[in-house]
Amino acid sequence: MKELKHEGELVKRAILAGVKYAEQRGAAVFEPTDSASEKILYIYRLLVHDKLIQPLPEDQVSQQSMRHKLAIWYAKQLPQDHPLLK
Repeated sequence: MKELKHEGELVKRAILAGVKYAEQRGAAVFEPTDSASEKILYIYRLLVHDKLIQPLPEDQVSQQSMRHKLAIWYAKQLPQDHPLLK
């Protein structure tokens, strides 16, 4: 798994976008006390359920791999000339 440039920032923005998606869909309400790892797990599972991302094999599911998948998901939504993709 090759790390993306600016992956940390992409993950932060993916969490924000994922929280917004889940709440608009009516699938979840996140609390300010929810940890980033809880949000990542929930958003990853929701996106897999909605078939917006390909699931990882269960033996490869980890915080690191879910963060990477969310970063890729978010990066694909950005315009090609976005600074985070350079």
